Amino acid sequence: MALTDLDLDLELARIVEAALAEDVGSGDVTGLALDPEQRCQALLLLKEPGVVAGLPAARAVFAYLDPDVAFTPLVEDGGQVGDAPQVLARLEGTARAILTGERVALNLLGRLCGIATLTRRYVDAVEGTDATILDTRKTTPGLRALEKYAVRCGGGRNHRFGLYDAALVKDNHVRLTGGIGGAVQRLRAATGLPLEVEVDTLDQLREALELDVERVLLDNFTPALAREAVALTDRRAVLEVSGGVTLDTVRAYAETGVDFVSVGALTHGARSLDVSLEVV
Repeated sequence: MALTDLDLDLELARIVEAALAEDVGSGDVTGLALDPEQRCQALLLLKEPGVVAGLPAARAVFAYLDPDVAFTPLVEDGGQVGDAPQVLARLEGTARAILTGERVALNLLGRLCGIATLTRRYVDAVEGTDATILDTRKTTPGLRALEKYAVRCGGGRNHRFGLYDAALVKDNHVRLTGGIGGAVQRLRAATGLPLEVEVDTLDQLREALELDVERVLLDNFTPALAREAVALTDRRAVLEVSGGVTLDTVRAYAETGVDFVSVGALTHGARSLDVSLEVV
């Protein structure tokens, strides 16, 4: 599943409103030093190499504070910046609105650029294989829609967006339903959503295959064990590897023949990139 443009716009509006409420509160007291009518021009800069993501989020921050702020992007989201610093966008409008929105805009932009950049590193690491890099639900609470958008900017694919759009039977579900069979039977009776089962061993994989499960997640398998799982499955199900995958190991997993490699670190382990706003 992927969010539509409308869904993303609604999520962005919610996120921006909450972030500004947190930062501005009852008002930007330092901004009182500026004349309300004073205008300025400013540049948004990316100060290190990376993949751009989050310019629509930055634009939305300033537009919320003053719809008349002109925001002109000079790079598209998903674009690669090699030489830094790089001007990402130009702004013109009331100085109060631009300086009040500065920190929220930079927090979102730096965070999303960091996720996109790390994602691109994983995507590049598996180039030439048939494996696709996926994200997970290990996202910052309240920011999932934007963080998954940044993964797409980096060339990755989104896994499920939440508990509502796909069923993933995990180890605790198996324990509480008496086994994989019990969980699968209940879910097939209750929902027509896509079904994936997490397995820890080859024996559990065999059980899932006997149940004609469409998709199986190989949890914390080694590359060698994942290769055995691929041979055992023989294309009877889509295979995903997850758990402990790093940049050093991701290609070894991709070369086993699995269809997907999911990496929680894309969102929970990405470092924000260095971005700034400079009045000119």
